[in-house]
Amino acid sequence: RPRFFPDFSLLFVYREVLGQELPWMENVIRAKRQRHVPTVLSREEVRLLFAQMRGVQRLIAELIYGSGMRQIEALRLRVGDLDFNYKQIIVRSGKGNKDRATILPDRIIEPLQRQLERVRELHHWDVQRGHGEVWLPYALSRKYQRAAREWAWQYVFPSARLSPDPECGTVRRYHVSPTTTQKAIRRAAQDAGITRRVGTHTLRHCFATHLLESGADIRTIQELLGHKDVSTTMIYTHVIRRGAAGVKSPLDP
Repeated sequence: RPRFFPDFSLLFVYREVLGQELPWMENVIRAKRQRHVPTVLSREEVRLLFAQMRGVQRLIAELIYGSGMRQIEALRLRVGDLDFNYKQIIVRSGKGNKDRATILPDRIIEPLQRQLERVRELHHWDVQRGHGEVWLPYALSRKYQRAAREWAWQYVFPSARLSPDPECGTVRRYHVSPTTTQKAIRRAAQDAGITRRVGTHTLRHCFATHLLESGADIRTIQELLGHKDVSTTMIYTHVIRRGAAGVKSPLDP
């Protein structure tokens, strides 16, 4: 019997395409991805982090922390995905290509509305210059030819520059670069004196952990984060424990 870990893509071909069962497959063990306890900041550290940020980048960081969205989900946010009446955000085609609803924090409603006013002016200016289109998913641009210029489809956080689409050459305004946001958060963490590694996903971890500390139900947090399995969400229960098993060290009084 072989003593190596086989390429599971080849095994898939044998089993699903060729219909052949390999007899030694029974003893093959799939390697499991190692799961690490995430880095989580305290509420005070989050406050200090935001104090070092300004403008759009601060708003993006506050949105990620306040809603639990992934970074790319926040950057791809469209104007029509913000529901100010019900104070919720519709996350379109998240991980696993699923839609979900999450929290729209009261604290950033006014900053978001001011951001939309600036974006509307920018969009109006682009249209006057013969541009104003955004990229649309799933061939919607062919099905709804005017949708690319409609206000509801515009990015909430558009790029500062217009750029041509590498596939068709159409000049469009994309969303803010993920690298820009990552650098802004890392720089703010350094300025705030936070010694641990901090990134945009850290804010998502903080969202889940702080909700748990406030008494939120684990299933609700799972839905807000868009986790497929509650076991993924359960890792945050380890973060809020004091010590490896939630017990007090004998060294402490």
